[in-house]
Amino acid sequence: MPWQRYTSCRWAGDQRHIQGAYVSDTVIHIDNLENRFGTTVVHQGLNLSVMRGEILGVVGGSGTGKSVLLRSIVGLKPIDDGDIHVFGQRLAALDRRQRAAVERRFGVLFQQGALYSSLNLLENVALPLVEHTPLSRPEAEQIARMKLALVGLPAGAAEQMPAALSGGMIKRAALARALALDPDVLFLDEPTAGLDPISAARFDQLLLTLRDALGFSVFLVTHDLDTLYSVCDRVAVLARKQVLVADTLENVAATQDDWIQDYFHGPRGRAAYASMKENR
Repeated sequence: MPWQRYTSCRWAGDQRHIQGAYVSDTVIHIDNLENRFGTTVVHQGLNLSVMRGEILGVVGGSGTGKSVLLRSIVGLKPIDDGDIHVFGQRLAALDRRQRAAVERRFGVLFQQGALYSSLNLLENVALPLVEHTPLSRPEAEQIARMKLALVGLPAGAAEQMPAALSGGMIKRAALARALALDPDVLFLDEPTAGLDPISAARFDQLLLTLRDALGFSVFLVTHDLDTLYSVCDRVAVLARKQVLVADTLENVAATQDDWIQDYFHGPRGRAAYASMKENR
């Protein structure tokens, strides 16, 4: 199925008719989600969908629960109410084996990369393959080398330990590990945080290239305005415990909300927009 960017369309429905069969365009649907920590309510009545093949940027002020939402979808944080459907399946209705099968279709890049410090890059990337597939270790390592090459790391990096790497190399290695099982959905939590502008821009371009080539969907938590303008098809804004708006960046930036206006039309927002226009 050829990739089509969704930046200029509205979601008229969640299904398309392809060669006589209906294929859902919604890979994740969140309905009336509630997340709490004790008496603190982080999300309440939150609704959001992630579409097939899109890069969805998730933004919001500190404490709005962007990372909590990501962790809820991938199963690291049990939800308190509502439903999450992934690939047409209601997660709460799945048994452990079924849920594990769904979660193997996810790839996750955590903040700071979260590589295992006692393993070299080859071992870090091969680990999901060893744990979740019938591949032998040599076979897993061969695929791991391919994944490291896919994200632009030199062959010699495979034997290096995480402590010896730059921030940009750590993020690329963590991306290679997230791609190890050929995921249908890639979850990225602040992937360009801590990177210099050049490394961040290269990471953004790499993500866009891989998405276009491999066709996965991306759930991207970020504060980086350059990333939003460079790669995101839609943007979802978390505020007041809900998704305030989820739309194209142009429509989101036009939303009459104080936080949105400050975020997208402040000095950094104007600079990111100008850079995007210049590079088109």
